[in-house]
Amino acid sequence: MRKLAISAITLGLLCAPAYAQKMDVSVIKCRDMATHSADKNALILMWLQGYYSDEDASPIIDFDKMLRDEKKLVEYCEKNPDHSIITAADEVLDD
Repeated sequence: MRKLAISAITLGLLCAPAYAQKMDVSVIKCRDMATHSADKNALILMWLQGYYSDEDASPIIDFDKMLRDEKKLVEYCEKNPDHSIITAADEVLDD
């Protein structure tokens, strides 16, 4: 079992660089969200929700809230395509 775990970790580390990617959220513009995949946008939204949540917030993912926040971000970004996603989040994300 231990050899299997070590093999899995090693394989994961060897494959990770091929998939590793960094994204500076502070430079993403609202208009950029239209060019990202739905999966990438969902990850960005989840990151934003974590970033804007209280430090002592419960470790719960509220998918209904996520959908509401996504709708608010989309509406804001459609009206303000040159604003950063951080500016948009500052305006529409609430806890």
